[in-house]
Amino acid sequence: MEEGTELLNRIKNGGKLPLITSCSPGWIKFCEHNFPDFLDNLSTCKSPHEMFGAVIKTYYAQKMGLDPAKIYVVSVMPCTAKKFEAKREELANSSGYADVDTVITTRELAAMIKEAGIDFVNLPDSDFDNPMGNATGAGVIFGATGGVMEAALRTVADILTGEDLKDIDYHAVRGVEGIKTAEVNVAGKTVRVAVASGLGNARKLLESIRRGEATYDFIEIMACPGGCVNGGGQIIQPSSVRSWVDLRALRAKATYEEDVDLPIRKSHENPVIKTLYDEFYGEPGSEKAHHDLHTHYHRRENY
Repeated sequence: MEEGTELLNRIKNGGKLPLITSCSPGWIKFCEHNFPDFLDNLSTCKSPHEMFGAVIKTYYAQKMGLDPAKIYVVSVMPCTAKKFEAKREELANSSGYADVDTVITTRELAAMIKEAGIDFVNLPDSDFDNPMGNATGAGVIFGATGGVMEAALRTVADILTGEDLKDIDYHAVRGVEGIKTAEVNVAGKTVRVAVASGLGNARKLLESIRRGEATYDFIEIMACPGGCVNGGGQIIQPSSVRSWVDLRALRAKATYEEDVDLPIRKSHENPVIKTLYDEFYGEPGSEKAHHDLHTHYHRRENY
């Protein structure tokens, strides 16, 4: 919602383009050190789990009458760089507390489950809290390279046309190739896009832009080849599996299959998100939303 609105505003108001996504903390740190001339191109949007932490400690705390000082947010991530991200001073919210208190990886969670001897197959049915409802298909595909861009474009296209578009699968930005470029028709407007995963590919793409060899409106970059589904915190498979199976492609395929099966596939159609804006933020890109859900980055001279 926020990133799609940011893209629209930059295109309409002559803002800095290309807009470059900012969900991958490994990529952000790489950009701060190696491509500081692109910092103004970065989306100011916090990454999803940081936004979620901010919402929990502001909107949800207020709604439930909770003291944010007593809320401890743990993110389970496929990414080791998220541990560093959670400690950034820039990632705190209007509650005065860090958005996310601790990050553990999916691999660490699996080890904990194994150590605790939890047998999920035979656990009895039980209820659990679901504070912010279910994710849409747009949320699910964030983990695959190209998914962040596709999620944003689904919302942007509906806003531009004022319609509930049915053709929402942007196949041009899918796939595990290191660099993908395309011209995508969004509500009759041609949007020049590029998707890169793996920092070597990110370097190639940005250097080509520096040299004036390519021009884009919207760029997605993920530090890990294939995106978050192939993150450094994921379960490590033995070579007998990795040598014969492209885990990036299989995991991405699973996310797109889940996306198709979900009843809601666009962020702006999620009833919980609608309520969040109606009751708290007003609209995407509002001053209050910027305060809680956006951040900034800075040049880093030394490693």
